[in-house]
Amino acid sequence: MCGIVAYTGKLNAQDVILNGLSKLEYRGYDSAGISVISNGEIKSLKRQGKIKILEEALEKNPLKSHIGIGHVRWATHGVPNETNAHPQISMNGKFSLVHNGIIENYLELKNMLEAEGYVFKSQTDTEVIPMLIEKFYEGDLLKAVEKTIGLIRGAYAFAVLSSDEENRLIAVKHSSPLVGGVFEDGIILASDVTSVISHSKKIIYFEEDDIIDVNNGDYTIYNKGKIIDRPFKETKMSLEEASKENYPHFLLKEIHEQGKVLQEGLSIRIKNNKIDLGEGAFSSSDLKKFKKIYAVACGTAYHACLAIKYAMEKLLRLPVTCEVASEFKYEDYFVDENSLVLVVSQSGETADTISAIRKAKDLGATTLSITNVLGSTISRITDRVMYCYCGPEISVASTKAYTSQIIAGYLLAIDMALKLDKISDDEVQKYIEEIKKIPAKIDEILKDEEDYKKIADEIKLAKSIFYTGRGLDFVTAKEGALKLKEISYIHAEAFQAGELKHGPLALIEKDTPVISIATQNHTMEKTASNNEELMARGAKVYALGFKENNLLKASSLEFIGIPKTIDLFAPILAVVPLQVIAYYTSALLGNDVDKPRNLAKSVTVE
Repeated sequence: MCGIVAYTGKLNAQDVILNGLSKLEYRGYDSAGISVISNGEIKSLKRQGKIKILEEALEKNPLKSHIGIGHVRWATHGVPNETNAHPQISMNGKFSLVHNGIIENYLELKNMLEAEGYVFKSQTDTEVIPMLIEKFYEGDLLKAVEKTIGLIRGAYAFAVLSSDEENRLIAVKHSSPLVGGVFEDGIILASDVTSVISHSKKIIYFEEDDIIDVNNGDYTIYNKGKIIDRPFKETKMSLEEASKENYPHFLLKEIHEQGKVLQEGLSIRIKNNKIDLGEGAFSSSDLKKFKKIYAVACGTAYHACLAIKYAMEKLLRLPVTCEVASEFKYEDYFVDENSLVLVVSQSGETADTISAIRKAKDLGATTLSITNVLGSTISRITDRVMYCYCGPEISVASTKAYTSQIIAGYLLAIDMALKLDKISDDEVQKYIEEIKKIPAKIDEILKDEEDYKKIADEIKLAKSIFYTGRGLDFVTAKEGALKLKEISYIHAEAFQAGELKHGPLALIEKDTPVISIATQNHTMEKTASNNEELMARGAKVYALGFKENNLLKASSLEFIGIPKTIDLFAPILAVVPLQVIAYYTSALLGNDVDKPRNLAKSVTVE
């Protein structure tokens, strides 16, 4: 949940680090801090709250130096305050450290160190790391770090300074993201490429257990005691891509980008009217060994898995088991060498999903990931990877990544079905022709934005809002409810329309808003009947379905019409009005739309 930036070079470290930290704000955080080495001493400044508060404090008390580390923290161990904020300092004040991740055995280590006389100031798990480095330090920071990581367990990427070695910076990557950039004016390390690209477009993606020793303007990468050469990879991401442009919030910008990014993604995946999955493609012989398929993810990505499940079961005629990643690790499943485990993650750094992958691999399964971040941990540890190609998604609430994930999963399902002779070439062409129309239809939906804003204004003061649907429409209902609750803080819950009379109808009272999704032809009449039941009990029903659906219009207070597509592709379109309604509900309530409370973009702890 945290983010780190470290720099050494010719520039003022404070300026480089603050700029880098500002690019990590999307992760969600509750405090920020910075340490530098100045005149042979560690000097630090930390503040609870936004980076702006830290910047204002540094204007009054600047920390000028050529070397430093910085951090934004999302609390896991210890309440948000300046004491628990990073950097964390060793007892003798000679070592300063920033850390992203979690140290699982910190209590055991803390008890050991306290018995030896070390005094702790914070409630964090992180503080044990600089204490251990102090304990092991004998004039060589690298050796002290190596001894320290031999004791700690968990997920961590950290960077550490020593006042005894004022031209040296050491960083370690283990199960948490870390990238680097080398440019004319120095070397920068960070949790995310967005903190690096303003200085260098050539990125080093560090591998598991890399130790990066930056000393006197040069660097060496060690892994298991050996010197390693990690290649630079050119990134096309620009700072402009991460700006709001003319939109009031990143979320609205990203909703409106969906047509464009889906079009770009399809142009990469479909060539000469044939599907080309690149690294994600399986051969026919590969596919024939899969007897079971699992789809695993968290949050919005899990809803994408549910949609992909429908596509795979329809096209492959194979059962697909969906499970949230945090459960998958701890439950017994029939996963073996004949299983395909598909994992979906926007960031590629989701801790629960990474644990699920490792369990699947231990059981012999083949793993494939759908993710948005090139070089992310998940993209590297799965056997195959499909990228979403939707660009940086800054807002915590996911929109364009969700629709991109579904598109990627659908193309995977179609490609698999063709190779297994489950569908014909003609059927594939029909799917391709229809899916290529999706981006333009999303743009058409967004022309009705003012209508969705009106609905948002009507529901913004509701204490509870319910979403209903059947089959694939229930998947869309779940995502719509999640989007609303994430950013508006209104209680929102999705129910299967057929289950209403088995309990949820008891929650309906006069003027309760219900958003009913009905795009699936074979359940349309039943859903319309459910809408009538809701209105008979006083609910205000907003029905969402394909345009010109008179049945839905007659069984709702208001009708949200979307362009017609085949039923299978409906979730990609149907979710868009729900995203916009959630956005405007939040904005009208005056919430921090892009950074909802208690949530983070990249969930790097379990």
